[in-house]
Amino acid sequence: MELIIGPRLYSTWSLRPWLVLKRTGAAFTTREVSYRTEAQKAELRRLSPSGFVPLLKVDGETIWDTLSISEWAAEHYPEAQLWPVDATARALARSATAEMHSGFMALRDLCGMGPDHPMAGAARAETPSDPALDRDLARLVELWRQMRSRFGADGPWLFGDWSIADAFFTPVAARVRHYQIDLSGHGDADGVARAYVEALLAQPDFEEWQRLALANAA
Repeated sequence: MELIIGPRLYSTWSLRPWLVLKRTGAAFTTREVSYRTEAQKAELRRLSPSGFVPLLKVDGETIWDTLSISEWAAEHYPEAQLWPVDATARALARSATAEMHSGFMALRDLCGMGPDHPMAGAARAETPSDPALDRDLARLVELWRQMRSRFGADGPWLFGDWSIADAFFTPVAARVRHYQIDLSGHGDADGVARAYVEALLAQPDFEEWQRLALANAA
C-alpha cells in the first residue's frame, strides 16, 4: 500500500489521509512528489486520475481524493474507529468533515500554505484581515466549540476519540499558528477553540509529519 503525497511543508490535502492511515496502524509507504514544473505536473497526471495529490495505491487500484481515502480506511480498518461509534456524533462528524472538505474558501485563499514551512512550525508576523476570512474563522470557532461541548468531554478531540474530523482540521490548526490568528477575536472567549488547536498541533503523528517536513527541506 502506497500513499502518494505532495510536499509535506504545505500539502494540506496530503496531510489528512496520512494522519488517517497512521491512525489505523496499517503498514504503508509514502512517496512525496512535487508539482512545480511542467514535467512534474505531467508525471503527476500520469500517476493520478485527477492530476492531484493525494492518492492511494492499494490492491491494484488507485483511490484519489482525501475524503475517499479516509472513508476507504474507515471501512477497511473498523477497529481504528475512525468515525465516532455513536450514530448522532458520527453524522455530525461527517458533516463537519464535509464542510471542511468543500468550504472555508476565504481561509484557503487568504491563509495559503506556501513553501515557507507553515506545517513545520514557522510563524508569520502578520495576520490577514478580510471580512470573508473573519466569517470563516467565526464559523470554525462556533463549530469547534459546539462539537467539543456536546461530544468532547472525555478528551481533547471534537467527538471524544480522535476521528477523521480531527485529521481534516489539523491543517487549519497549522494555519492558525502560521498566521498567528487570535481566535478570541472570533468568538473563542474562554479558549476552547484555542485548546483544540493546541491539541491538534501536539498530536504525535502530526509532530512526526513536521519532523519529516523539516528533514526533507534541509
